[in-house]
Amino acid sequence: MRVTINGCEETLPGELSVAELLSIRKVEPVRAAVEINEHLVRRECLGETMIQNGDRIEIVTFVGGG
Repeated sequence: MRVTINGCEETLPGELSVAELLSIRKVEPVRAAVEINEHLVRRECLGETMIQNGDRIEIVTFVGGG
């Protein structure tokens, strides 16, 4: 399945939920915001939101520091 993640075209290994994609990319869901086709995915919906062929996905991670 072909998708665009943060502006780069990528091939995913098949059907994945957003939570599974974050796990593969080693991104902690509590430290990320995910948007699919310009729609924010609510954190409680990450496991049930499936990625579709052609989706445009933006993953923004939050970092702390001081």
